[in-house]
Amino acid sequence: MNLINILLYHFETRPQNGNFYVTLEKLGKIVYNRGNQERRDDMKVILKSDIKGVGKKDQVINASDGYARNFLFPKNLAVEANNENMSKLKAKQDSNAFKRLQEKDEALKIAEKLSKISLKVPVKAGENGKIFGGVSSKEISDLLKQQHKIIVDKKKIDIKETIKALGERDITIKLYEGVIGKLKIDVISK
Repeated sequence: MNLINILLYHFETRPQNGNFYVTLEKLGKIVYNRGNQERRDDMKVILKSDIKGVGKKDQVINASDGYARNFLFPKNLAVEANNENMSKLKAKQDSNAFKRLQEKDEALKIAEKLSKISLKVPVKAGENGKIFGGVSSKEISDLLKQQHKIIVDKKKIDIKETIKALGERDITIKLYEGVIGKLKIDVISK
């Protein structure tokens, strides 16, 4: 037997200032019942991956019954949001929150260490203090690892362009979201 959807509307016309106005009001929806079970029009699902125009991974959304059963479930893009899956999602979110908190704490500790360090960067330089080549973020990352056993990704070191002059300067390192470390480097001649 087919699913029957009937929308109930209240239709009313009324004259006002010589014009007729139409009011259309939705009263409800009748859904065909199969036995004692009511056929659901949409269901809650948990997305397993990002889907453009629908939602992001681990997001709980309302999807139409047919879309969920015929597209999302067969392609393994979502699971039904029942009690078991919701508890798994909650545990996963709690675990991710704890992991992010630990990463932020670690980044704060590294930022504190970096603020106390003056990194010496030996380079070949000419008589007038001009450097042959330059000091890049990769060299700074390598020297931090060698001299102070601090591992920082070169992409997180924020220098606008390579350093081409001797002397001291402060640079910033984006360690984590909202955590920025400051490092003093001293570019010296070999």
